[in-house]
Amino acid sequence: MSKRDYYEILEVPRDASQADIKKAYRKKAIQYHPDKNPGDKVAEENFKEAAEAYEVLSSEEKRQRYDQFGHAGVGSAAGGGFSGGGMSMDDIFSHFGDIFGGGFGGFGGFGGGGSSQGRRRVSKGANLRVKVKLTITEIAEGVEKKIKVKKYNKCSHCGGSGAANSSAYSNCSTCHGSGQVTRISNTILGQMQTSSTCPSCGGEGRIITNKCPHCAGEGIVKSEEIITINIPAGVEDGMQLSVSGKGNAGRRGGINGDLIVMIEEVKHPELIRDGNNLIYSLVISVPDAILGVPVEIPTVNGKVKLKIEPGTQPDKILRLRNKGLPDINGYGNGDLLVKVQVFIPKDISKEDRKVVEKLRESESFTPTKTEKDGFFSRVKNMFE
Repeated sequence: MSKRDYYEILEVPRDASQADIKKAYRKKAIQYHPDKNPGDKVAEENFKEAAEAYEVLSSEEKRQRYDQFGHAGVGSAAGGGFSGGGMSMDDIFSHFGDIFGGGFGGFGGFGGGGSSQGRRRVSKGANLRVKVKLTITEIAEGVEKKIKVKKYNKCSHCGGSGAANSSAYSNCSTCHGSGQVTRISNTILGQMQTSSTCPSCGGEGRIITNKCPHCAGEGIVKSEEIITINIPAGVEDGMQLSVSGKGNAGRRGGINGDLIVMIEEVKHPELIRDGNNLIYSLVISVPDAILGVPVEIPTVNGKVKLKIEPGTQPDKILRLRNKGLPDINGYGNGDLLVKVQVFIPKDISKEDRKVVEKLRESESFTPTKTEKDGFFSRVKNMFE
């Protein structure tokens, strides 16, 4: 099932400002919040869909990739799913502080674990960036890559909690378990109340009294991991793909960051890429251009035979349809353009010179005025 357009989901135009996108998402979040629609699976899916759309469109980098490449630029194509396709309710609620100023419950009274009074703050691990080199053939067909990365993973001894055991916690005495502290200040307009993250517990609402000795209470340790990435066909050099949840682990049971994959295209020894088209320069001799000749042309998946017709002119372009690269959004394949280059030798033997001089005297090798005018007209058009 194909995904809906993110702009359509939030009901905003493609040139919408970040403020308009944020406002539209807030409206959708209120409309479809699970606590407002208990047991309604359709509302829950709409809620997640709106959060996915906001996650992409609220990021300038992700939005640019989405505008250029559609869902393929940010969509699911790797183990665990490219960013946008793997959001859980925990992921969504963890982002509400940016939208609703410190907690979803603080503005609308909804629960769902989103309230700043009943929900422990969840940290998110840092994103990880890797560069993957791909050949033209791999780009044409799509490829699965296994890469080894050094990253922070969840501590296996404490399960990522950072505590030596389940009883190694105590409520934070500063915020009394809420994760936030409230301050009241007197201003010329009267008393103003502000809330901020508790400085003692970092918003977690509790203190670890007995830390895990293997991770020093952080809940994460650095180790190597082999990650499988399924890269779709048609990607381009410099394109960035985001694999959701495959970055560094978050501290003390937090959310994993993303793995940002940058594509580096390895140059083909014979084919030149131009968008989804491929260009090949075919060099033939003067006799072959005059008489015609069968040739083999390299493509991304083998060679194909091509007949060069007699009298083929230098710089003629032959088009092999659908022999180029696939469009990443599924709009078919590009073409393979064969540019014919006729080789003119600088040094020839005495015997060859006699043959050429004899050909020069032949009327067949002397262009008529009409042929000359046609040639100059084509050249002129190239520069206009």
